[in-house]
Amino acid sequence: MSLIKRPRLTEAKLAAVRRNQQRSHGPTAVETRERIRAALLRLGFDLQAEEAAIRALGENPAQFHELLEGLWEEHHPVGAFQEGLVIRLARAIWLLNRADRMQEGYSLRQAQDVSVGREDRRHVQMMRLKMAANTLRTLARSVEQENYFTPREDLEMMKTLQQQGMVKEMAGIALDLFIQLQKPGTDGDGVSAEEKTRRVVAKIKAIFGISPDEEHFQNSRKETALPAQAPQQAAGGAPVAPPDGDSTQAQEEEAASLSPEEEAHERARQLLENLLARMADICEAQRRSLRAESRNGPSPYERAAEIAPTHPDAAAIRKMEEHSLRQIERIQNLLMKRERQDRQLEAIDRQHKVIDERLKRYTRKQRAYISDSKNGENLSR
Repeated sequence: MSLIKRPRLTEAKLAAVRRNQQRSHGPTAVETRERIRAALLRLGFDLQAEEAAIRALGENPAQFHELLEGLWEEHHPVGAFQEGLVIRLARAIWLLNRADRMQEGYSLRQAQDVSVGREDRRHVQMMRLKMAANTLRTLARSVEQENYFTPREDLEMMKTLQQQGMVKEMAGIALDLFIQLQKPGTDGDGVSAEEKTRRVVAKIKAIFGISPDEEHFQNSRKETALPAQAPQQAAGGAPVAPPDGDSTQAQEEEAASLSPEEEAHERARQLLENLLARMADICEAQRRSLRAESRNGPSPYERAAEIAPTHPDAAAIRKMEEHSLRQIERIQNLLMKRERQDRQLEAIDRQHKVIDERLKRYTRKQRAYISDSKNGENLSR
């Protein structure tokens, strides 16, 4: 409750105020602007500098003054403190709108950067998916062979696909299966122990300037390959005839009865074959989806993902918005509190007026009663 004692209106003054209110249509826009200008000057605002700063930021000073006039007409500030609150409220709302424009400007710039070269990037991605699908089909045909053991070429192709990020989860599983299907004694790079030894010997010979014996190396390879390529011979030295139908049936029965290691190897091979075919289908489906998107254009969800606030100033802009919102809330609470106090004071004034009217009526009655009493006494005398 304010400590300032307000003057009470008499009946004559109240009637004059009501007559003036009927004649007047409220303060004009010119008067409101003059009051706002005077309040800005009293509170230390440089109007020319403020307008120059607003124009430099690409904004219209007239729109800010319209906002300030609307808030002034809504709250009707009285006194320097209330006028300062209304001006501060207008500035907080203006800064909040500016933060929105900044966020939209960043999003627009980001969307324009993403739009440049979108078709080229999609075309490159579709080509990569097509090449990956062809490579996976080639690997699947290679894995289809019976008694398949992972060669180094297949292992390198699978590692390349995994590094490119094609079907990430399945690529890791397929690579593990390729490593599992290698020949015994082969490391994860597809190099056997004999190959490692040959490389070490060749490196040592190169260091000491010793030329490798190519002929001896080739002869040793031929001798190693001859027993596998030589036709089977009987005990007497005569070659064995090709297997007939009975022997083929026997081989099939022998293949049916695999050892546990061979059975595990076959299961892994079949699983890898199915996995490679599935990965090829996924790459082809992704390529068709990209081609449809390129034909129809990006969806609203894709555009929203492209303009996601990933720039470093996004957090600062959000803090600016939150600060402006909190400031607006505090100022609104202060203005509402002031309006409640004014309403309470008006109610108290109305109660005082009612009490004054009752006192006046009571006084008039008392005077009339006293006058009547005196007149009665005079008549009795």
